[in-house]
Amino acid sequence: MRDGLSDADLLARHVAGDPDAFGVIVRRHRDRLWAVALRTLGDREEAADAVQDALVSAYRAAHTFRGQSAVTTWLHRITVNACLDRARKAASRRTAPLAETERLDQLIEPHESAAAPAERGDLHRELLQALSTLPPDQRAALVLVDMQGYPVAEAAEVLDVPVGTVKSRCARGRARLLPILTHLRPGGGGSPPSDGGRNRTQGASVPPPAGQSDADPVKGGGGRA
Repeated sequence: MRDGLSDADLLARHVAGDPDAFGVIVRRHRDRLWAVALRTLGDREEAADAVQDALVSAYRAAHTFRGQSAVTTWLHRITVNACLDRARKAASRRTAPLAETERLDQLIEPHESAAAPAERGDLHRELLQALSTLPPDQRAALVLVDMQGYPVAEAAEVLDVPVGTVKSRCARGRARLLPILTHLRPGGGGSPPSDGGRNRTQGASVPPPAGQSDADPVKGGGGRA
């Protein structure tokens, strides 16, 4: 019966004491939250921990939700904030660039590495490595807009910043990535895409990684956070 309820109704039931309502919300949205976290952080364990942190925060703060945005937008905002917190902490303590490369290599699933062409794995790895060079705020904007396909206005709502800020972060991020990723694009050249509308297009300077390995189950998900 709960599966037929809206996210807002489920959240209201959770606040009212329904012990299972929040678990339904988690099952609905955890894969997309995981994909955003993984692409933002570039590390499987960090991404799983960030999503777990976000779901615990959402569970505890559900009574503060006022319906000014969709529940999924609210969840994504909490998740992105958890990712940015972890990315900033990681940047402050990072001392060996090699360790980051080793973690990025772990993003390729064994079954994908064996079944997919080698060049696809290389593309995925190079893309994630390039993203890891960006400041966390620019990385989060590009993940939402160019890789997850969010309209700029919706990404701004998730990030809780003005639309112009998302556009500028995307523009600066693309400008930094273009010299690194130009060789991955057909023809090896071209200019970055504009910020209007959904950016997951043929001309995007940040191509989405092939395969669906990002949609891994969240550690500990599926039940109460």
